[in-house]
Amino acid sequence: MKNLFKMTTLLAAAALVLTGCDCFKKMAKDPSAIKVSATPEVLTLNNGKIAVDIKAEIPAKYFDKKASLKVTPVISFEGGLVAGETVLLQGEKALSNGIVVQNGEKMTINRHAEFAYQPAMQKCELQLLVEVKCKSGKCKEFTLVNANTGALPTKEQAAILAKGGDAAIALKKEFGKTIAKGLNTLQKDLDFAEAMQVEANNYKNVTTHVVKADILYKINSSNVTKKAVKGEQFDALKESVDANNANDRASQSVYVNGYASPDGPENFNDKLSAKRSKSGLKAIEKLLKDSGLNIDAAAYGEDWEGFQEAVAASNIEDKDLILQVLKMYSSSAEREKEIKNMSSVFKTLKTEILPQLRRAQVVNSADITGKTDAEMVALINGGKVAELDLEELLHIAAVNSEVAQTALEYASKTYNDARAYNNLAVVYAQAGNYDAALAALDKAAKAGDKSAELSNNYALVYLAKGETAKAEQYAKGGDAQTKALVAAAKGEYAAAAKGLSGYNAAIAQVQEGNLAAAKKSIASDNSAKADYLRAVIAAKEGNLNEAKSQLKSAIAKDSALAAKAKNDVNLEAIK
Repeated sequence: MKNLFKMTTLLAAAALVLTGCDCFKKMAKDPSAIKVSATPEVLTLNNGKIAVDIKAEIPAKYFDKKASLKVTPVISFEGGLVAGETVLLQGEKALSNGIVVQNGEKMTINRHAEFAYQPAMQKCELQLLVEVKCKSGKCKEFTLVNANTGALPTKEQAAILAKGGDAAIALKKEFGKTIAKGLNTLQKDLDFAEAMQVEANNYKNVTTHVVKADILYKINSSNVTKKAVKGEQFDALKESVDANNANDRASQSVYVNGYASPDGPENFNDKLSAKRSKSGLKAIEKLLKDSGLNIDAAAYGEDWEGFQEAVAASNIEDKDLILQVLKMYSSSAEREKEIKNMSSVFKTLKTEILPQLRRAQVVNSADITGKTDAEMVALINGGKVAELDLEELLHIAAVNSEVAQTALEYASKTYNDARAYNNLAVVYAQAGNYDAALAALDKAAKAGDKSAELSNNYALVYLAKGETAKAEQYAKGGDAQTKALVAAAKGEYAAAAKGLSGYNAAIAQVQEGNLAAAKKSIASDNSAKADYLRAVIAAKEGNLNEAKSQLKSAIAKDSALAAKAKNDVNLEAIK
Protein backbone atom coordinates (compact mmCIF):
# COMPACT_ATOMS: atom_id res chain seq x y z
CA MET A 1 0.00 0.00 0.00
CA LYS A 2 1.32 3.38 -0.91
CA ASN A 3 0.72 6.20 1.49
CA LEU A 4 1.25 9.49 -0.26
CA PHE A 5 2.75 12.22 1.81
CA LYS A 6 1.79 15.69 0.73
CA MET A 7 4.79 17.55 1.88
CA THR A 8 6.13 21.01 1.49
CA THR A 9 8.54 20.72 -1.31
CA LEU A 10 11.82 20.50 0.40
CA LEU A 11 13.08 23.82 -0.78
CA ALA A 12 9.85 25.45 -1.80
CA ALA A 13 9.29 26.16 1.89
CA ALA A 14 12.88 27.18 2.25
CA ALA A 15 12.47 29.77 -0.47
CA LEU A 16 9.86 31.57 1.58
CA VAL A 17 12.22 31.88 4.50
CA LEU A 18 15.58 32.22 2.78
CA THR A 19 15.39 35.48 0.96
CA GLY A 20 19.01 34.99 -0.03
CA CYS A 21 18.10 31.89 -2.11
CA ASP A 22 16.04 33.55 -4.82
CA CYS A 23 15.77 30.45 -7.08
CA PHE A 24 13.45 28.77 -4.56
CA LYS A 25 10.92 31.56 -4.13
CA LYS A 26 8.85 30.56 -7.14
CA MET A 27 8.88 26.87 -6.12
CA ALA A 28 7.47 27.82 -2.72
CA LYS A 29 4.24 29.27 -4.10
CA ASP A 30 2.53 25.83 -4.03
CA PRO A 31 4.28 23.64 -1.42
CA SER A 32 1.68 20.90 -1.66
CA ALA A 33 2.31 20.41 -5.38
CA ILE A 34 5.08 17.84 -4.88
CA LYS A 35 3.93 14.45 -3.67
CA VAL A 36 6.39 12.04 -2.07
CA SER A 37 5.61 8.46 -1.15
CA ALA A 38 7.54 5.57 0.37
CA THR A 39 6.83 1.90 -0.33
CA PRO A 40 6.47 0.16 2.01
CA GLU A 41 5.14 2.88 4.28
CA VAL A 42 6.28 0.72 7.24
CA LEU A 43 9.87 -0.29 6.61
CA THR A 44 10.54 -4.02 6.44
CA LEU A 45 13.66 -6.00 7.26
CA ASN A 46 14.52 -8.48 4.54
CA ASN A 47 17.67 -10.57 4.24
CA GLY A 48 19.66 -8.28 6.53
CA LYS A 49 18.63 -5.16 4.62
CA ILE A 50 16.02 -2.43 4.78
CA ALA A 51 14.85 -1.68 1.26
CA VAL A 52 12.43 1.06 0.26
CA ASP A 53 11.20 2.65 -2.95
CA ILE A 54 10.82 6.43 -2.91
CA LYS A 55 8.63 8.23 -5.43
CA ALA A 56 8.48 11.98 -6.06
CA GLU A 57 5.98 13.57 -8.44
CA ILE A 58 6.97 17.07 -9.64
CA PRO A 59 4.32 19.04 -11.58
CA ALA A 60 5.07 20.92 -14.80
CA LYS A 61 6.40 24.48 -14.59
CA TYR A 62 7.32 24.01 -10.96
CA PHE A 63 11.05 23.38 -10.65
CA ASP A 64 13.12 26.57 -10.93
CA LYS A 65 15.53 26.50 -13.88
CA LYS A 66 18.43 27.73 -11.71
CA ALA A 67 17.80 25.56 -8.66
CA SER A 68 19.82 22.53 -7.48
CA LEU A 69 19.08 20.30 -4.57
CA LYS A 70 20.47 17.18 -3.00
CA VAL A 71 18.10 14.76 -1.37
CA THR A 72 19.55 12.03 0.84
CA PRO A 73 17.41 9.25 2.34
CA VAL A 74 18.53 8.31 5.86
CA ILE A 75 17.54 5.75 8.45
CA SER A 76 17.19 7.65 11.70
CA PHE A 77 17.27 5.78 15.01
CA GLU A 78 18.28 6.31 18.61
CA GLY A 79 22.01 6.82 18.66
CA GLY A 80 22.59 6.97 14.95
CA LEU A 81 21.88 8.04 11.42
CA VAL A 82 22.70 5.96 8.34
CA ALA A 83 22.65 7.63 4.94
CA GLY A 84 21.62 6.09 1.64
CA GLU A 85 22.52 7.22 -1.86
CA THR A 86 22.05 10.95 -2.52
CA VAL A 87 19.94 12.10 -5.47
CA LEU A 88 20.89 15.36 -7.19
CA LEU A 89 18.11 17.28 -8.93
CA GLN A 90 18.68 20.45 -10.98
CA GLY A 91 16.86 22.94 -13.13
CA GLU A 92 17.68 23.40 -16.81
CA LYS A 93 20.12 26.28 -16.19
CA ALA A 94 21.74 24.99 -12.99
CA LEU A 95 25.44 24.26 -13.10
CA SER A 96 25.31 20.78 -11.60
CA ASN A 97 25.55 17.18 -12.83
CA GLY A 98 22.24 15.88 -11.57
CA ILE A 99 18.92 14.80 -12.98
CA VAL A 100 17.55 17.66 -15.06
CA VAL A 101 14.00 18.61 -14.22
CA GLN A 102 12.43 20.24 -17.28
CA ASN A 103 10.40 23.21 -16.18
CA GLY A 104 7.69 22.66 -18.71
CA GLU A 105 7.14 18.95 -18.06
CA LYS A 106 5.57 16.88 -15.32
CA MET A 107 8.21 14.56 -13.92
CA THR A 108 8.16 11.47 -11.74
CA ILE A 109 11.37 10.40 -10.03
CA ASN A 110 11.71 6.88 -8.58
CA ARG A 111 14.62 5.81 -6.44
CA HIS A 112 15.39 2.56 -4.61
CA ALA A 113 17.29 2.82 -1.36
CA GLU A 114 18.85 0.04 0.73
CA PHE A 115 20.37 0.09 4.18
CA ALA A 116 22.28 -2.60 6.05
CA TYR A 117 20.35 -3.54 9.16
CA GLN A 118 21.73 -2.81 12.59
CA PRO A 119 20.11 -4.06 15.81
CA ALA A 120 19.75 -0.46 16.99
CA MET A 121 17.39 0.16 14.06
CA GLN A 122 14.59 -1.79 15.70
CA LYS A 123 12.79 1.53 16.24
CA CYS A 124 13.55 3.89 13.37
CA GLU A 125 12.27 6.32 10.72
CA LEU A 126 13.05 6.98 7.08
CA GLN A 127 13.85 10.63 6.62
CA LEU A 128 14.95 12.88 3.76
CA LEU A 129 17.79 15.33 4.31
CA VAL A 130 17.86 18.25 1.89
CA GLU A 131 20.65 20.51 0.76
CA VAL A 132 20.02 23.52 -1.50
CA LYS A 133 22.17 25.54 -3.91
CA CYS A 134 21.64 28.64 -6.06
CA LYS A 135 23.92 30.51 -8.46
CA SER A 136 23.88 33.49 -6.19
CA GLY A 137 22.92 34.50 -2.68
CA LYS A 138 23.48 32.68 0.61
CA CYS A 139 23.24 29.22 -0.96
CA LYS A 140 26.13 29.36 -3.41
CA GLU A 141 27.27 26.05 -1.90
CA PHE A 142 25.03 23.18 -0.92
CA THR A 143 23.54 24.02 2.42
CA LEU A 144 21.53 21.71 4.70
CA VAL A 145 18.13 23.17 5.43
CA ASN A 146 15.34 22.22 7.77
CA ALA A 147 13.16 20.16 5.46
CA ASN A 148 10.13 20.71 7.67
CA THR A 149 10.30 24.54 7.92
CA GLY A 150 12.59 25.53 5.06
CA ALA A 151 14.84 27.51 7.41
CA LEU A 152 18.58 27.82 6.97
CA PRO A 153 20.65 26.77 9.96
CA THR A 154 21.51 29.55 12.35
CA LYS A 155 25.16 30.36 13.05
CA GLU A 156 24.96 28.20 16.17
CA GLN A 157 23.39 25.31 14.24
CA ALA A 158 25.93 25.66 11.43
CA ALA A 159 28.71 25.37 14.00
CA ILE A 160 27.14 22.24 15.45
CA LEU A 161 26.87 20.68 11.98
CA ALA A 162 30.47 21.58 11.18
CA LYS A 163 31.74 20.06 14.41
CA GLY A 164 29.97 16.72 13.94
CA GLY A 165 29.33 14.19 16.70
CA ASP A 166 26.13 13.34 18.55
CA ALA A 167 24.84 16.92 18.58
CA ALA A 168 25.20 17.15 14.78
CA ILE A 169 23.35 13.86 14.34
CA ALA A 170 20.53 15.08 16.57
CA LEU A 171 20.23 18.30 14.57
CA LYS A 172 20.15 16.43 11.25
CA LYS A 173 17.28 14.34 12.60
CA GLU A 174 15.47 17.55 13.51
CA PHE A 175 16.07 18.91 9.99
CA GLY A 176 14.98 15.65 8.33
CA LYS A 177 11.57 15.06 6.77
CA THR A 178 9.99 11.76 7.91
CA ILE A 179 8.33 9.82 5.07
CA ALA A 180 8.12 6.34 6.63
CA LYS A 181 8.00 5.34 10.26
CA GLY A 182 8.68 2.06 12.01
CA LEU A 183 10.45 -1.16 11.01
CA ASN A 184 8.85 -4.59 10.69
CA THR A 185 11.52 -7.03 11.87
CA LEU A 186 9.30 -10.12 11.93
CA GLN A 187 11.72 -11.91 9.59
CA LYS A 188 14.23 -11.91 12.46
CA ASP A 189 11.82 -14.11 14.42
CA LEU A 190 12.32 -17.03 12.03
CA ASP A 191 13.74 -19.78 14.21
CA PHE A 192 16.55 -21.26 12.12
CA ALA A 193 18.23 -22.99 15.04
CA GLU A 194 15.02 -24.82 15.92
CA ALA A 195 15.06 -26.40 12.45
CA MET A 196 18.58 -27.80 12.91
CA GLN A 197 18.89 -31.55 13.04
CA VAL A 198 20.68 -33.79 15.52
CA GLU A 199 22.20 -37.03 14.31
CA ALA A 200 20.87 -40.28 15.73
CA ASN A 201 22.64 -42.34 18.36
CA ASN A 202 22.77 -46.09 18.85
CA TYR A 203 21.83 -46.06 22.52
CA LYS A 204 19.54 -48.82 23.73
CA ASN A 205 18.18 -48.98 27.23
CA VAL A 206 18.44 -52.77 27.02
CA THR A 207 21.27 -54.39 25.08
CA THR A 208 21.65 -58.08 24.38
CA HIS A 209 25.06 -59.70 24.67
CA VAL A 210 25.47 -63.21 23.21
CA VAL A 211 28.38 -65.59 23.77
CA LYS A 212 28.49 -68.94 21.92
CA ALA A 213 30.59 -72.08 22.20
CA ASP A 214 30.37 -75.31 20.18
CA ILE A 215 30.78 -78.82 21.62
CA LEU A 216 32.01 -80.83 18.63
CA TYR A 217 31.30 -84.55 18.16
CA LYS A 218 32.74 -87.31 16.04
CA ILE A 219 30.57 -88.48 13.14
CA ASN A 220 27.43 -90.33 14.30
CA SER A 221 28.47 -89.89 17.94
CA SER A 222 26.83 -88.14 20.91
CA ASN A 223 29.61 -88.72 23.42
CA VAL A 224 31.26 -85.61 24.88
CA THR A 225 35.00 -85.88 25.33
CA LYS A 226 36.87 -83.93 28.04
CA LYS A 227 38.68 -82.04 25.33
CA ALA A 228 35.40 -80.98 23.72
CA VAL A 229 34.48 -78.57 26.58
CA LYS A 230 37.87 -76.95 27.00
CA GLY A 231 39.60 -74.07 25.25
CA GLU A 232 39.09 -70.34 24.67
CA GLN A 233 35.44 -70.65 23.69
CA PHE A 234 34.42 -72.24 26.98
CA ASP A 235 36.67 -69.98 29.04
CA ALA A 236 34.88 -67.00 27.49
CA LEU A 237 31.49 -68.63 28.05
CA LYS A 238 32.16 -69.17 31.76
CA GLU A 239 33.56 -65.65 32.15
CA SER A 240 30.43 -64.16 30.60
CA VAL A 241 28.18 -66.18 32.90
CA ASP A 242 30.14 -65.12 35.98
CA ALA A 243 30.22 -61.46 34.89
CA ASN A 244 26.48 -61.39 34.27
CA ASN A 245 25.79 -63.00 37.64
CA ALA A 246 27.79 -60.21 39.27
CA ASN A 247 25.92 -57.51 37.34
CA ASP A 248 22.60 -56.57 38.95
CA ARG A 249 21.55 -55.00 35.62
CA ALA A 250 21.94 -58.32 33.74
CA SER A 251 19.38 -61.03 33.06
CA GLN A 252 20.83 -64.10 31.35
CA SER A 253 19.76 -67.45 29.91
CA VAL A 254 21.94 -70.39 28.88
CA TYR A 255 20.67 -73.08 26.52
CA VAL A 256 22.10 -75.97 24.54
CA ASN A 257 21.03 -76.67 20.94
CA GLY A 258 21.78 -80.09 19.49
CA TYR A 259 22.50 -80.49 15.74
CA ALA A 260 23.56 -83.08 13.21
CA SER A 261 25.45 -82.48 9.99
CA PRO A 262 23.14 -82.72 6.91
CA ASP A 263 24.52 -85.98 5.59
CA GLY A 264 22.99 -89.40 6.14
CA PRO A 265 19.35 -90.38 6.84
CA GLU A 266 17.19 -87.55 8.16
CA ASN A 267 15.44 -89.68 10.82
CA PHE A 268 18.77 -90.87 12.18
CA ASN A 269 20.07 -87.29 12.33
CA ASP A 270 16.99 -86.10 14.20
CA LYS A 271 17.58 -88.70 16.91
CA LEU A 272 21.31 -87.96 16.94
CA SER A 273 20.75 -84.22 17.46
CA ALA A 274 18.46 -85.01 20.43
CA LYS A 275 21.15 -87.22 22.01
CA ARG A 276 23.73 -84.45 21.49
CA SER A 277 21.49 -81.87 23.16
CA LYS A 278 21.19 -84.14 26.22
CA SER A 279 24.89 -84.98 26.45
CA GLY A 280 25.81 -81.36 25.79
CA LEU A 281 23.44 -80.24 28.56
CA LYS A 282 25.12 -82.57 31.09
CA ALA A 283 28.55 -81.32 30.12
CA ILE A 284 27.55 -77.63 30.45
CA GLU A 285 25.69 -78.17 33.72
CA LYS A 286 28.92 -79.59 35.09
CA LEU A 287 30.98 -76.71 33.68
CA LEU A 288 28.61 -74.08 35.13
CA LYS A 289 27.63 -75.96 38.30
CA ASP A 290 28.36 -72.90 40.49
CA SER A 291 26.29 -70.48 38.40
CA GLY A 292 22.91 -71.36 39.86
CA LEU A 293 21.35 -71.24 36.38
CA ASN A 294 18.63 -73.49 35.00
CA ILE A 295 19.94 -74.51 31.58
CA ASP A 296 17.56 -75.46 28.78
CA ALA A 297 18.23 -77.85 25.90
CA ALA A 298 16.60 -78.47 22.52
CA ALA A 299 17.28 -80.54 19.38
CA TYR A 300 17.09 -79.10 15.83
CA GLY A 301 18.00 -82.03 13.62
CA GLU A 302 20.06 -81.42 10.48
CA ASP A 303 21.80 -78.06 10.51
CA TRP A 304 21.10 -76.78 6.99
CA GLU A 305 21.17 -73.17 8.18
CA GLY A 306 24.62 -73.63 9.66
CA PHE A 307 25.69 -75.45 6.48
CA GLN A 308 24.60 -72.50 4.32
CA GLU A 309 26.39 -69.96 6.53
CA ALA A 310 29.62 -71.99 6.58
CA VAL A 311 29.63 -72.48 2.80
CA ALA A 312 28.91 -68.79 2.18
CA ALA A 313 31.84 -67.81 4.41
CA SER A 314 34.24 -70.30 2.80
CA ASN A 315 36.49 -70.19 -0.24
CA ILE A 316 35.20 -73.47 -1.63
CA GLU A 317 35.16 -73.74 -5.38
CA ASP A 318 31.63 -73.74 -6.81
CA LYS A 319 30.17 -72.45 -3.52
CA ASP A 320 27.70 -70.32 -5.47
CA LEU A 321 26.39 -73.47 -7.16
CA ILE A 322 26.00 -75.17 -3.78
CA LEU A 323 24.08 -72.22 -2.41
CA GLN A 324 21.85 -72.25 -5.50
CA VAL A 325 20.98 -75.90 -4.83
CA LEU A 326 19.89 -74.97 -1.32
CA LYS A 327 17.52 -72.36 -2.77
CA MET A 328 16.15 -74.73 -5.43
CA TYR A 329 15.34 -77.65 -3.14
CA SER A 330 13.60 -77.68 0.24
CA SER A 331 13.77 -81.44 0.81
CA SER A 332 16.77 -82.56 2.86
CA ALA A 333 17.11 -85.74 0.78
CA GLU A 334 17.07 -83.83 -2.52
CA ARG A 335 19.60 -81.31 -1.24
CA GLU A 336 21.97 -84.04 -0.03
CA LYS A 337 21.62 -85.97 -3.33
CA GLU A 338 22.37 -82.95 -5.51
CA ILE A 339 25.34 -81.87 -3.40
CA LYS A 340 26.84 -85.37 -3.34
CA ASN A 341 26.56 -85.42 -7.15
CA MET A 342 29.09 -82.56 -7.16
CA SER A 343 31.89 -85.01 -6.50
CA SER A 344 34.58 -82.43 -7.17
CA VAL A 345 33.63 -80.38 -4.08
CA PHE A 346 31.93 -82.95 -1.84
CA LYS A 347 35.25 -84.20 -0.50
CA THR A 348 36.04 -80.62 0.59
CA LEU A 349 32.64 -80.31 2.24
CA LYS A 350 33.25 -83.55 4.17
CA THR A 351 36.54 -82.32 5.58
CA GLU A 352 35.99 -78.54 6.00
CA ILE A 353 32.29 -77.95 6.51
CA LEU A 354 30.40 -80.96 7.84
CA PRO A 355 32.58 -81.60 10.92
CA GLN A 356 31.71 -78.08 12.18
CA LEU A 357 28.03 -78.98 12.16
CA ARG A 358 28.30 -82.11 14.34
CA ARG A 359 27.74 -80.13 17.48
CA ALA A 360 25.82 -78.97 20.44
CA GLN A 361 25.89 -75.19 20.43
CA VAL A 362 25.93 -73.50 23.84
CA VAL A 363 24.45 -69.99 23.89
CA ASN A 364 24.57 -67.48 26.73
CA SER A 365 22.16 -64.61 25.98
CA ALA A 366 22.15 -61.74 28.46
CA ASP A 367 19.91 -58.67 28.49
CA ILE A 368 21.76 -55.76 30.15
CA THR A 369 19.63 -52.84 31.33
CA GLY A 370 21.46 -49.54 30.96
CA LYS A 371 21.53 -46.49 33.18
CA THR A 372 18.33 -44.52 33.53
CA ASP A 373 18.17 -40.95 32.25
CA ALA A 374 18.08 -39.74 35.84
CA GLU A 375 21.26 -41.69 36.63
CA MET A 376 23.05 -40.20 33.62
CA VAL A 377 22.04 -36.66 34.59
CA ALA A 378 23.22 -37.28 38.16
CA LEU A 379 26.61 -38.49 36.92
CA ILE A 380 27.06 -35.41 34.73
CA ASN A 381 25.98 -32.98 37.44
CA GLY A 382 28.22 -34.82 39.90
CA GLY A 383 31.30 -34.37 37.72
CA LYS A 384 31.39 -38.04 36.71
CA VAL A 385 30.67 -37.61 33.00
CA ALA A 386 33.58 -39.96 32.22
CA GLU A 387 31.47 -42.88 33.50
CA LEU A 388 29.21 -42.53 30.47
CA ASP A 389 30.10 -44.04 27.10
CA LEU A 390 29.66 -42.29 23.76
CA GLU A 391 26.17 -43.58 22.99
CA GLU A 392 24.96 -42.74 26.49
CA LEU A 393 26.32 -39.20 26.12
CA LEU A 394 24.63 -38.73 22.75
CA HIS A 395 21.37 -40.09 24.15
CA ILE A 396 21.17 -37.96 27.28
CA ALA A 397 22.09 -34.85 25.28
CA ALA A 398 19.15 -35.53 22.98
CA VAL A 399 16.60 -35.90 25.78
CA ASN A 400 17.83 -33.41 28.40
CA SER A 401 18.73 -29.90 27.26
CA GLU A 402 20.10 -28.90 30.67
CA VAL A 403 23.09 -31.25 30.41
CA ALA A 404 23.34 -31.41 26.61
CA GLN A 405 26.24 -28.99 26.23
CA THR A 406 28.34 -30.63 28.95
CA ALA A 407 27.67 -34.12 27.60
CA LEU A 408 28.44 -33.22 23.99
CA GLU A 409 31.53 -31.17 24.74
CA TYR A 410 32.97 -34.15 26.62
CA ALA A 411 31.88 -36.62 23.93
CA SER A 412 33.37 -34.58 21.10
CA LYS A 413 36.73 -34.10 22.84
CA THR A 414 36.99 -37.67 24.11
CA TYR A 415 35.76 -39.61 21.10
CA ASN A 416 36.30 -37.14 18.19
CA ASP A 417 32.89 -38.28 17.01
CA ALA A 418 31.26 -36.49 14.06
CA ARG A 419 27.78 -36.95 15.51
CA ALA A 420 28.85 -35.35 18.79
CA TYR A 421 30.30 -32.32 16.97
CA ASN A 422 27.16 -31.92 14.84
CA ASN A 423 24.81 -32.18 17.79
CA LEU A 424 26.98 -29.79 19.80
CA ALA A 425 26.63 -27.29 16.96
CA VAL A 426 22.85 -27.50 17.36
CA VAL A 427 23.14 -26.74 21.08
CA TYR A 428 25.43 -23.76 20.41
CA ALA A 429 23.14 -22.39 17.70
CA GLN A 430 20.04 -22.66 19.89
CA ALA A 431 21.92 -20.62 22.50
CA GLY A 432 22.72 -17.98 19.86
CA ASN A 433 26.45 -18.82 19.69
CA TYR A 434 26.66 -19.15 15.93
CA ASP A 435 30.43 -18.86 15.57
CA ALA A 436 30.92 -21.74 18.00
CA ALA A 437 28.26 -23.67 16.09
CA LEU A 438 30.15 -23.22 12.82
CA ALA A 439 33.41 -24.30 14.45
CA ALA A 440 31.71 -27.48 15.70
CA LEU A 441 30.28 -28.20 12.26
CA ASP A 442 33.74 -27.79 10.75
CA LYS A 443 35.06 -30.39 13.20
CA ALA A 444 32.19 -32.73 12.30
CA ALA A 445 33.10 -32.41 8.62
CA LYS A 446 36.78 -33.01 9.42
CA ALA A 447 35.79 -36.13 11.37
CA GLY A 448 34.19 -37.52 8.21
CA ASP A 449 30.58 -36.40 8.51
CA LYS A 450 28.95 -36.29 5.07
CA SER A 451 25.36 -36.50 6.27
CA ALA A 452 22.36 -34.54 5.06
CA GLU A 453 22.04 -33.23 8.62
CA LEU A 454 25.43 -31.55 8.34
CA SER A 455 24.52 -29.74 5.10
CA ASN A 456 21.22 -28.62 6.56
CA ASN A 457 22.84 -27.35 9.73
CA TYR A 458 25.54 -25.42 7.91
CA ALA A 459 22.84 -23.67 5.88
CA LEU A 460 20.71 -22.90 8.93
CA VAL A 461 23.59 -21.46 10.97
CA TYR A 462 24.57 -19.19 8.10
CA LEU A 463 20.93 -18.10 7.84
CA ALA A 464 20.94 -17.27 11.54
CA LYS A 465 24.10 -15.20 10.97
CA GLY A 466 22.43 -13.36 8.11
CA GLU A 467 24.81 -14.81 5.49
CA THR A 468 22.16 -15.94 3.06
CA ALA A 469 24.47 -16.46 0.07
CA LYS A 470 26.58 -19.00 1.98
CA ALA A 471 23.44 -20.62 3.36
CA GLU A 472 22.09 -21.04 -0.14
CA GLN A 473 25.19 -22.97 -1.21
CA TYR A 474 24.84 -25.50 1.62
CA ALA A 475 21.08 -25.70 1.13
CA LYS A 476 21.68 -27.33 -2.26
CA GLY A 477 22.52 -30.52 -0.35
CA GLY A 478 19.79 -29.97 2.23
CA ASP A 479 16.16 -30.92 2.57
CA ALA A 480 12.98 -29.13 1.51
CA GLN A 481 12.56 -27.40 4.88
CA THR A 482 16.03 -25.85 4.72
CA LYS A 483 15.46 -24.67 1.15
CA ALA A 484 12.15 -23.13 2.29
CA LEU A 485 13.89 -21.28 5.12
CA VAL A 486 16.42 -19.90 2.65
CA ALA A 487 13.46 -18.64 0.61
CA ALA A 488 11.98 -17.04 3.74
CA ALA A 489 15.29 -15.34 4.52
CA LYS A 490 15.24 -13.88 1.00
CA GLY A 491 11.72 -12.58 1.49
CA GLU A 492 10.13 -15.15 -0.85
CA TYR A 493 7.39 -15.88 1.66
CA ALA A 494 4.79 -17.48 -0.58
CA ALA A 495 7.27 -20.13 -1.74
CA ALA A 496 8.67 -20.53 1.77
CA ALA A 497 5.28 -21.16 3.37
CA LYS A 498 4.71 -24.17 1.11
CA GLY A 499 7.79 -25.95 2.49
CA LEU A 500 7.41 -25.04 6.16
CA SER A 501 5.21 -26.02 9.05
CA GLY A 502 4.45 -24.75 12.51
CA TYR A 503 5.95 -21.52 13.80
CA ASN A 504 8.26 -20.80 10.88
CA ALA A 505 5.42 -21.36 8.42
CA ALA A 506 3.30 -18.90 10.41
CA ILE A 507 6.02 -16.22 10.17
CA ALA A 508 6.12 -16.61 6.39
CA GLN A 509 2.33 -16.56 6.16
CA VAL A 510 2.05 -13.37 8.23
CA GLN A 511 4.66 -11.73 6.02
CA GLU A 512 2.73 -12.61 2.88
CA GLY A 513 -0.52 -11.44 4.46
CA ASN A 514 -2.19 -14.83 4.93
CA LEU A 515 -3.21 -14.34 8.56
CA ALA A 516 -5.81 -17.13 8.59
CA ALA A 517 -3.23 -19.71 7.53
CA ALA A 518 -0.75 -18.36 10.07
CA LYS A 519 -3.22 -18.89 12.91
CA LYS A 520 -3.75 -22.49 11.82
CA SER A 521 0.00 -23.15 11.66
CA ILE A 522 0.49 -22.29 15.34
CA ALA A 523 -2.89 -23.44 16.63
CA SER A 524 -1.36 -26.21 18.76
CA ASP A 525 1.78 -24.27 19.75
CA ASN A 526 1.53 -22.94 23.30
CA SER A 527 5.03 -21.48 23.51
CA ALA A 528 5.76 -17.88 24.43
CA LYS A 529 6.91 -17.06 20.90
CA ALA A 530 3.69 -18.49 19.42
CA ASP A 531 1.59 -16.37 21.83
CA TYR A 532 3.59 -13.32 20.77
CA LEU A 533 2.98 -14.06 17.11
CA ARG A 534 -0.73 -14.50 17.82
CA ALA A 535 -0.65 -11.02 19.37
CA VAL A 536 0.89 -9.65 16.17
CA ILE A 537 -1.74 -11.40 14.04
CA ALA A 538 -4.58 -10.10 16.20
CA ALA A 539 -3.19 -6.55 16.03
CA LYS A 540 -3.02 -6.76 12.23
CA GLU A 541 -6.63 -7.97 12.18
CA GLY A 542 -7.69 -5.06 14.38
CA ASN A 543 -8.66 -7.36 17.27
CA LEU A 544 -6.87 -5.29 19.90
CA ASN A 545 -8.32 -7.03 22.98
CA GLU A 546 -7.13 -10.39 21.68
CA ALA A 547 -3.75 -8.87 20.85
CA LYS A 548 -3.38 -7.58 24.41
CA SER A 549 -4.43 -10.93 25.87
CA GLN A 550 -1.97 -12.92 23.76
CA LEU A 551 0.86 -10.48 24.51
CA LYS A 552 0.15 -10.76 28.23
CA SER A 553 0.33 -14.54 27.97
CA ALA A 554 3.58 -14.38 25.99
CA ILE A 555 5.26 -12.10 28.54
CA ALA A 556 4.09 -14.30 31.43
CA LYS A 557 5.95 -17.20 29.80
CA ASP A 558 8.99 -15.16 28.75
CA SER A 559 9.51 -11.79 30.44
CA ALA A 560 12.11 -10.74 27.84
CA LEU A 561 9.28 -10.32 25.31
CA ALA A 562 8.09 -7.19 27.15
CA ALA A 563 11.11 -5.22 25.94
CA LYS A 564 10.67 -6.61 22.43
CA ALA A 565 7.05 -5.50 22.34
CA LYS A 566 7.92 -1.89 23.24
CA ASN A 567 9.79 -1.43 19.97
CA ASP A 568 7.64 -3.65 17.73
CA VAL A 569 5.86 -1.64 15.07
CA ASN A 570 3.49 -4.58 14.56
CA LEU A 571 2.09 -3.93 18.05
CA GLU A 572 1.91 -0.16 17.74
CA ALA A 573 -1.89 -0.23 17.95
CA ILE A 574 -1.91 -1.65 21.50
CA LYS A 575 0.86 0.43 23.04
